[in-house]
Amino acid sequence: MVKSDIQNIKLRFGIIGNTEGLNRAIDIAMQVAPTDLSVLVTGESGVGKESFPQIIHQFSRRKHGPYIAVNCGAIPEGTIDSELFGHEKGAFTGAISDRNGYFAEANGGTIFLDEVGELPLSTQARLLRVLETGEYIKVGSSKVQKTDVRIVAATNVNFADAIAEGRFREDLYYRLNTVPIKVPPLRERPGDIALLFRKFAADFAEKYRMPSIQLNEEAKRMLVEYPWPGNIRQLKNITEQISIIETNRDITPEILSTYLPDFASNSKLPTFVGSKGTAHSGGKSFESEREILYQVLFDMRRDVTELKKLVHEIMAERDAGRHGTHPVENKPHFLQDSTMDVITDMPMVVPHVQQYPQVGQIQPVTPTSITPVPTTVVKRDDSSDYQDTEVYVEENLSLDDVEKEMIKKALERHNGKRKNAASDLKISERTLYRKIKEYGLE
Repeated sequence: MVKSDIQNIKLRFGIIGNTEGLNRAIDIAMQVAPTDLSVLVTGESGVGKESFPQIIHQFSRRKHGPYIAVNCGAIPEGTIDSELFGHEKGAFTGAISDRNGYFAEANGGTIFLDEVGELPLSTQARLLRVLETGEYIKVGSSKVQKTDVRIVAATNVNFADAIAEGRFREDLYYRLNTVPIKVPPLRERPGDIALLFRKFAADFAEKYRMPSIQLNEEAKRMLVEYPWPGNIRQLKNITEQISIIETNRDITPEILSTYLPDFASNSKLPTFVGSKGTAHSGGKSFESEREILYQVLFDMRRDVTELKKLVHEIMAERDAGRHGTHPVENKPHFLQDSTMDVITDMPMVVPHVQQYPQVGQIQPVTPTSITPVPTTVVKRDDSSDYQDTEVYVEENLSLDDVEKEMIKKALERHNGKRKNAASDLKISERTLYRKIKEYGLE
């Protein structure tokens, strides 16, 4: 496509920029528009992915047909099937009449599925059938419906990770990704940042009836060097803030810096930062607050266990020293005699006493017959006899084992009904399905 055609498209759809990556994305959209191939638009949040489905629709043979944009991430999981494919009267509570879904309404046109990576697995199976055969079934119906729809999807999800984690169907990904279009992030378009700022400043000056703000050279340099994690959306919001708040219309780096969040300093960020679910706890990742709480509890349990064992060893050394069998040496500085006095004055539980069998009654002991009994310390006089106590055996339970056991018990409690089990566990059905598959509980 010639450069003049690309510039005309930019003017028509309000696209600003001249970088090679942006021009390449527009060129691909124009070439694929006359076909009926599925298109997947990828890119970070805020880069302007919503413009490309409109370009594809307007330059296709379907341009006189309907164009429907659906934000899949904004529709609740329980109603997404009804919204996309429609439902019959009485299909569920509140279905007081028949209703056509978006695929029926977009027949003969184009449907744009934004945030398609957020679709539940059950809906992904329905969407795959539409892509392959053009057929679907309404919720609560057994009649097969036909539709002639061109699907353009967009997402900021990393599909490689989503497929590996079982959150997205691999076959659906390949059907959607017939023609990929990648929209570059703003940080890869340094030459477009000043142009976008000037356009937004002019728009807000007209909107609020005030003089347009201007950047000096140092401020322009700061604007270009900023990483823009929120991309064009963030740039537009910051331009609007400065336009409204600042009385000085000449913007300096000092003024601009007050509106740019400092992402280089971790001190201003929450405790858990980085990629999704990453926590600074031994390199482990957590997918929910509940798992974080479990890990804290297990860490506390391990610390208490270690303290019990340490106290037991110190008491044994002390008793041995009193009877002249073993002197007390190298006692840690935080467990001196004064500390031990306090420990021995604490109320303790009498330990379990091992009753030894008489001669001829000794039975073989298997590992499974050993029951762990917590070790406790008994305050006694120097003249008292020793009592044998069982050695403490620490129970090692991993976080995955506890989670697996909770899921098993919840499924047993609800007779295998996953919806009720998910509600009991306070997690979504999608997460429960993934955990069941991960732990082999099917």
